[in-house]
Amino acid sequence: MIALLLFPTLLCAQINTERVMTIARNALYFEDYVLSIQYFNQVISAKPYLYEPYFYRALAKVNLEDFQGAEADCDEAIRRNPFVVGAYQIRGLARIRQNKFDGAIEDYRAALKYDPENIVLWHNLSLCHMQKEDFDAAKDDLGKLLTIAPRYTQAYLMRGEVSLRQKDTIQAVKDFDRAIEMDPYEANCWSARAIVRIQQAQYKDAESDLDQAIRLSVRNAGNYINRALTRFHQNNLRGAMSDYDLALDIDPNNFIGHYNRGLLRAQVGDDNRAIEDFDFVLEIEPDNMMATFNRGVLRAQTGDYHGAISDYTKVINEYPNFMAGYYQRAQARKKVGDRKGAEQDEFKVTKMQLDKLNGVNTGKSNKDDADNKDTADNNTSADGKTRKKSDRNVENYRKIVIADDGESDQRYTSNYRGRVQDRNVAIKLEPMYAITYYEKISDVKRSVHFHHYIDELNRSKVFPKMLRITNMESPLSEEQVRFHFALIDAHTSDIVADEQSAVKRFMRGLDFYLVQDFTSSVDDFTKSILLDDTFFPAYFMRALVRCKQLEYKKAEAGMNQEAAVAGSVPSAEAKKSEITAIDYEIVRNDLNRVIQLAPDFVYAYYNRGNVSSTLKDYRSALADYDKAIELNPDFAEAYFNRGLTHIFLGNNKQGISDLSKAGELGVVSAYNVIKRFTDRRE
Repeated sequence: MIALLLFPTLLCAQINTERVMTIARNALYFEDYVLSIQYFNQVISAKPYLYEPYFYRALAKVNLEDFQGAEADCDEAIRRNPFVVGAYQIRGLARIRQNKFDGAIEDYRAALKYDPENIVLWHNLSLCHMQKEDFDAAKDDLGKLLTIAPRYTQAYLMRGEVSLRQKDTIQAVKDFDRAIEMDPYEANCWSARAIVRIQQAQYKDAESDLDQAIRLSVRNAGNYINRALTRFHQNNLRGAMSDYDLALDIDPNNFIGHYNRGLLRAQVGDDNRAIEDFDFVLEIEPDNMMATFNRGVLRAQTGDYHGAISDYTKVINEYPNFMAGYYQRAQARKKVGDRKGAEQDEFKVTKMQLDKLNGVNTGKSNKDDADNKDTADNNTSADGKTRKKSDRNVENYRKIVIADDGESDQRYTSNYRGRVQDRNVAIKLEPMYAITYYEKISDVKRSVHFHHYIDELNRSKVFPKMLRITNMESPLSEEQVRFHFALIDAHTSDIVADEQSAVKRFMRGLDFYLVQDFTSSVDDFTKSILLDDTFFPAYFMRALVRCKQLEYKKAEAGMNQEAAVAGSVPSAEAKKSEITAIDYEIVRNDLNRVIQLAPDFVYAYYNRGNVSSTLKDYRSALADYDKAIELNPDFAEAYFNRGLTHIFLGNNKQGISDLSKAGELGVVSAYNVIKRFTDRRE
């Protein structure tokens, strides 16, 4: 079987396509997209008449942002079976990402013929009509969606967005109010209503809404940008700058954050740091003349007159009738002793003032916008304190920047949804730990996970790569896939030469695990244990792989149950795929053995706690998380999972305390969970 898997191009007719499809779908489920495509290719080569490998390969390609390839694969899947709703869904999503909205609308309408109550289809169809600015069609779609799912919050948010685009703020507020009433723990509901309140100049109420949104979603830079705007309008400049600081911590390249913070720093006399902000803006947009002029003013105030003159000259070259530019350059030229240049600039200013008094039209200061005066109302707010980002009228250089229409940070407006790989937004435990070679890079620094025995294995130089202990596993690249297939072949030769080596069996089992061949992986870990029943990493990894098999089987069982209800899968077949408590007890037994062999291996307690929690044996789970934290007082994920377990038991106060510690140690999602349960404290 190993040889057949390793040489698919030569023996494609002989491979067990059912098994390869299972491995491929394992890889897809666990987001190892490049690897899954390799397996789907094998199935397509062996049985090109099947629609499933094309469909699932399309799904993998969508997640890799190969939208053209995904569309082509869906074409093939639909050609082989035109009744698969999912193929239309994925092709619609692929077309959206290529701005083929008409084609996507056709796909969603075709899919709705077969599944008229599918919420995802109506959701994406509505967003397609919004993108095409066919707002009547979008509202019609959303009305039908709400008939099917009257408590679907996203539909109210989208309909509110449509009303805003149609300038109907009253209806928009009604929909946002309804969304908040139904789901007060959804951050987008609060931020959506805040946008309307900002437009209505209700800045205090808008700030209150954004406070709620930020408590629920602390990593959303747009909410801080918008709250800074509300604070600016209430003359709370320090508060606004604080919000821009927070926004730029999350999104360091945010144009609006840097530009506006630069203006506010200038207003409070923090000139040098204001210059740093405008420097950054000009790195992003070297031709931004308003940022250039602001930097010139600040350079002059800090004594860098030559730098200021350079900036003023750039602006004047672009806008030869910009009076403030000549005036400021004249002042700077005086400071450097350029009397002649200063006199020329002053003469230009005097002439422009006289022309203005005499009604002589000298042309617009904004050479790029001949109709600037006619469009001023569209570019500037009613109070004259802000301008839109697209405004190029250099006279507005002192005004705070706001997003253009359609650019406000409303995630639901672009939240197109897929099928199999939709993120589960339910509150769930942090994942189990593995011994592997690869780890994702975290945005938030976490502690390095260590155990002396694993360190000894690394120092022995037996393994081809450094072993890592992590619960943030990284999917393989195409090069890594080839590397581990080659290693499997090499380890097979080594095992033939030395059949009694538990470590060599373990190494091959680890390679099989990485290429998502869980069955072969478990076989090798079992053989490793039989050869050396004291080698605890084999028990630990066998427990993990079996748990992942159960996780995938559970997901498949859920789909089979739905299919059985619909009548497309026999009930007996759906029953066969159900998971029992005994399946998890087998996993727990392996972890018991790890703890017996290595009582200081903290990750075994943590993983066993997760298994107990899955079985709803919360008391046992708490005991394991307690022990994990006793062994490692900075174990962030153990605090997070213990906090959730306390909450599952109704002990909200203890749970929130643990979640707070988890957040402090780097599990950012803990803050969202805290907010959700704060109102339910004991």
